[in-house]
Amino acid sequence: MNLKKTLAALAAAATFSGAVAAEELSVAATPVPHAEILEFVKPQLAEQGVELDVKVFTDYIQPNIQVDQKRMDANFFQHQPYLDEFNEGRGTNLVTVTGVHVEPFGAYSSKIDSLDELKEGAVVAIPNDPTNGGRALLLLQKAGLITLKDESKITATPRDIADNPKDLDFKELEAATLPRILNQVDLALINTNYALEAGLNPSEDALVIEGSESPYVNILVARPDNKDSEAMQKLAAALKSDAVRDFIMEKYEGAVVPAF
Repeated sequence: MNLKKTLAALAAAATFSGAVAAEELSVAATPVPHAEILEFVKPQLAEQGVELDVKVFTDYIQPNIQVDQKRMDANFFQHQPYLDEFNEGRGTNLVTVTGVHVEPFGAYSSKIDSLDELKEGAVVAIPNDPTNGGRALLLLQKAGLITLKDESKITATPRDIADNPKDLDFKELEAATLPRILNQVDLALINTNYALEAGLNPSEDALVIEGSESPYVNILVARPDNKDSEAMQKLAAALKSDAVRDFIMEKYEGAVVPAF
């Protein structure tokens, strides 16, 4: 009888030890919606033996640096054009694990209710990183406000504008600061994660917004040495689950669109 009790105790200890030894996966993310989506899947991953550690960042540089330097395992905040530009400019070799959602990019104003009201010489703020700045200009081109020399260049800057009928005055600023200076400019092109964080509703407040055909799918990013790890693949599967699709559609009401 004592032997049976001893064996049972050892089995219980082994089970407890296994639970404690769950594999930890650290992921850098911007607050909305990325960190919120990761927090949503955290319980599901815990049941699969993966302890998800979500670290919130408010910029677009450090999450990639942290992963490249192996301080964190992965990040979730960017789209493929931005990652490609970052890798090329920084000499990094970060890779896509899976695509998750699209955040339609929009133009906002606290001074006008329609792009038709935009006056000559109006001040327009756009992100100062190449891919998001280019994305902003492409959206303005689609809205008929400007024409680019290369009408499909995703890394266009104001220097690439061929036709600017209203002589718009472009200001290139850090993406995260754009919601805060909205009342200081006539129009600001804002990434949806920052718009949501600032309490803007892209589907209602944006004067013009990308359609569902946007190629800027937000991706889970890792390194070549860990992208195929069991824990990483469990996270990738969880992010593309039916539960996450329902969560995105219900919580963000069209401001964030599942890409799977």
